[in-house]
Amino acid sequence: MAARLRVLVTGAAGQIGYSVVLQIAKGDVFGKDTPIVLVLPDIPPMALVLEGVRFELIDYALANLIGVEAVMNERDAFTNIDYAFLVGAMPRKEGKERKDLLAANVRIFSSHGKALADYAKTTSKVIVVGNPANTNALICAKYAAG
Repeated sequence: MAARLRVLVTGAAGQIGYSVVLQIAKGDVFGKDTPIVLVLPDIPPMALVLEGVRFELIDYALANLIGVEAVMNERDAFTNIDYAFLVGAMPRKEGKERKDLLAANVRIFSSHGKALADYAKTTSKVIVVGNPANTNALICAKYAAG
């Protein structure tokens, strides 16, 4: 059996994040013989939804899914992770301008970058999915580098 992986997925309570989490949990991403601990951080208003996602994943009784952690702070979320799928981002809403969206995402992804630098393994791999992905990846990388 392969080494255990701690895999963080932000935005797991959303549609895209949930889909990503399920594929990882089923073994479609890292292989069916790789033990996975899923770490699912979100903001406190999403705690109940995230807890529902956690219970649903546990109910699947997947052999390689050895843990599911729903967390509300970045220290617990990013500590010793092997992979980070940064799916959660601020969606563009009716009446909001692009600059409003970018300002919100700068806060989110700069914080993720700092958390990666402070708590994650230095060998962690990061995939940014949240739109605008290229911009968010640049912000995250800048803050992860210090």
